[in-house]
Amino acid sequence: MDAMEVIKTRRSVRTFKDTPIPRASLEAIIDCARMAPTARGEQPWEFVVVTDADTRRKIAGMTSYGSFIARSPACVAVFCKDTTYYLEDGCAATENILLAAWAQGIGSCWVAGDKKPYAEDVRKLLGAPAGYKLVSLLALGYPAEPPGPKQKRPLAELLHWEAW
Repeated sequence: MDAMEVIKTRRSVRTFKDTPIPRASLEAIIDCARMAPTARGEQPWEFVVVTDADTRRKIAGMTSYGSFIARSPACVAVFCKDTTYYLEDGCAATENILLAAWAQGIGSCWVAGDKKPYAEDVRKLLGAPAGYKLVSLLALGYPAEPPGPKQKRPLAELLHWEAW
């Protein structure tokens, strides 16, 4: 799948097959995450891949809207050192994870991390050092069924040239 097709067809997936994701696939996905753009070249990110079912259940139980993490074969926690642009950098890496996963036929869903009341609890559970912020949690797995069509605003409705 080429990059444009990946971007245009990726959907949030919340129901997954029980099929484990090969370690090589997870490493390839995180390798793409580390290639994300980063302010001032800081690369403040660290990634924790969680495949242990008990840990995924604990994470799912902490979140407000991430119960499906418990049923996903893998969860990636994106942490960033608390720098000036940690959120922008971490979100860029998060988007790379979503796209790299879909390029391999692996579905995903982004669950908020930063500014959520459970962020500190997830940080402690996963052993991330103090001074790191949870930017996102990403459930990963092979979709149980093909994702439905995207409902997006038409380009002509939101594209402006030279000024609003």
